[in-house]
Amino acid sequence: MAKDKKLVEAITSMDTDFAQWYTDVVKKAELIAYSSVKGCMIIKPAGYAIWENIQKELDARFKETGVENVYMPLFIPESLLEKEKDHVEGFAPEVAWVTQGGLNELPEKLCVRPTSETLFCDFYANEIQSYRDLPKCYNQWCSVVRWEKETRPFLRSREFLWQEGHTAHATAEESKARTLQMLNLYADFAEEVLAIPVIRGRKTEKEKFAGAEATYTIEAMMHDGKALQSGTSHNFGDGFAKAFGIQYTDKENKLQYVHQTSWGMTTRLIGAIIMVHGDDSGLVLPPRIAPVQVMVIPIQQHKEGVLEKAAEVKEALAKAGIRVKTDETDKSPGWKFSEQEMRGIPLRVELGPKDIEAGKCVLVRRDNGEKIECALEDVTKVVPELLENIQKDMFERAKAHRDSHITDAKSYPAFKDAVENKPGFIRAMWCGDMACEDKIKEDTTATSRCMPLEDQEPISDVCVCCGKPAHKLVYWGKAY
Repeated sequence: MAKDKKLVEAITSMDTDFAQWYTDVVKKAELIAYSSVKGCMIIKPAGYAIWENIQKELDARFKETGVENVYMPLFIPESLLEKEKDHVEGFAPEVAWVTQGGLNELPEKLCVRPTSETLFCDFYANEIQSYRDLPKCYNQWCSVVRWEKETRPFLRSREFLWQEGHTAHATAEESKARTLQMLNLYADFAEEVLAIPVIRGRKTEKEKFAGAEATYTIEAMMHDGKALQSGTSHNFGDGFAKAFGIQYTDKENKLQYVHQTSWGMTTRLIGAIIMVHGDDSGLVLPPRIAPVQVMVIPIQQHKEGVLEKAAEVKEALAKAGIRVKTDETDKSPGWKFSEQEMRGIPLRVELGPKDIEAGKCVLVRRDNGEKIECALEDVTKVVPELLENIQKDMFERAKAHRDSHITDAKSYPAFKDAVENKPGFIRAMWCGDMACEDKIKEDTTATSRCMPLEDQEPISDVCVCCGKPAHKLVYWGKAY
């Protein structure tokens, strides 16, 4: 009871106030600290370790597709930013400007990068001359600045970490193929590593990236039914190339414009992990992304041989490739259990004098609380299998939750009722007219999340808003 009381006091119940629950988890699990810089967060070691694992896994997957890492400047001259009209208009409200260097006013304002399309374009215009120079497949890991009015840890901050890939190709077919390749890479990563099921789809014209020909997205559903855009891949066509004069000489010695793509994921993925998998006891991390997969907790550690045996178990697991730590602090076992749960560590090993005497330990799953007795000699075999089971079960639970919160709406009253009373995604037909999209947002605050790539079987033949003929199935929902 004491432990339960402590946990309730530490974290607001997600059913009582989901927003406060999220904030409590982020702070109590020590993922972030608030900064003196308004709208910016400090990512603490526990949070940054998750980002490092995301970075490591994604970076390896990028490189398997031929991507190389580069680094672009932090600043963009105003004249460079303005070369692509649609792009600059899309970002203008969020741009931060530098107008003074040292004691002197700058001759030209510098934008603190909100994204690096224009920098890459400027670079490619000088770098690409011949078809032999193509394709260019570059990515950078960096921070960007967008002057958000409202901020929330990981989900929306004025400075955030991300990766942005920028590629240049000889043909439209190649750029489209790369755009979809990266979308699928993101989707596979989210599902295989983060245990987050996603909808793969294309954004509407209203929601696409400024200056893009087409934007593709993976949309995840959080525990409260809201959507989170979790990764995007953009096909630029030759629009940026024409604005920046990026041309190459083809095999027939004719000048052609390149075709470009851009794709990115951010630290908001950490927010997604929290909101998809977390519970009232705190963070729940999928084993494949968890910085610490197993915590060994010695019971009555002052007694002879307990710490030594705990060290043996830790060493054996580490040799088996498990990311493992031992909690040897002088805190009570109950406190240690609560902390391990709060921090989302997938599995703990409980080990006391009686366990050692019996040649066993107790394994406790973070995701469902299940306790498993395990012979000490079998630990290195059982733990890896258990971690894989946890990973699989977490994905299946998240998928079942998502699928049970998808509603089909064939009329506008049914659509509005679903938005109001049924949290989650709404599948509904759309005529393609932006006026209907605007009306839906104005009436319900729901937005089009995507037109799914794998689920385009029509549920009706008319637009849910205006009643005109419709051929586009759209996932709608409220979003972060």
